[in-house]
Amino acid sequence: MTDAAAPSPSSPQHPLDGILDILRETVEGGQPGKPTAFLDSTAADGSGNHGLLATLEALSAEQASREVLGTTVAAHTAHTAFHMEVIVRWERDGDRGPFDWQGSFQPRAVDEAGWAEQRQRVRAAYDALVAFTHTQQAQPVTGDATGGLAGGVAHVAYHLGAIRQLVKALL
Repeated sequence: MTDAAAPSPSSPQHPLDGILDILRETVEGGQPGKPTAFLDSTAADGSGNHGLLATLEALSAEQASREVLGTTVAAHTAHTAFHMEVIVRWERDGDRGPFDWQGSFQPRAVDEAGWAEQRQRVRAAYDALVAFTHTQQAQPVTGDATGGLAGGVAHVAYHLGAIRQLVKALL
């Protein structure tokens, strides 16, 4: 584990910013030449970026669809996007479901167009979650906002780890 950069004492960091930093690292990977909180460091040339997006981008549709230990990377990808979408719906819209968590692991297999769509869905869900979180920074800090986002980060990080383990069997 490497140390994440500390905020400047003259500009205190909003609690949601710290959580967003970890979400950003989880999805986008480390910043070139900078330390990371929990992923492998990214070299100054940008190599070694092992965030969710880079991990998914390195796979073909065939690889993402190949079953390993009863699941596929495509299934984890669909579920991870769905979870980020649900966080926004829950927090922003007050939508309390019901949510089809079992169905959120579909599709398990994708063609090249479907795989590109799944990767774009992850990116869009992530962007929407970050945008929503920014709207909350002017609000009083609550356990709902920090807890929802922290839980989302933990969930995305879990699935990044699961996907990275599946990738070991695919390559």
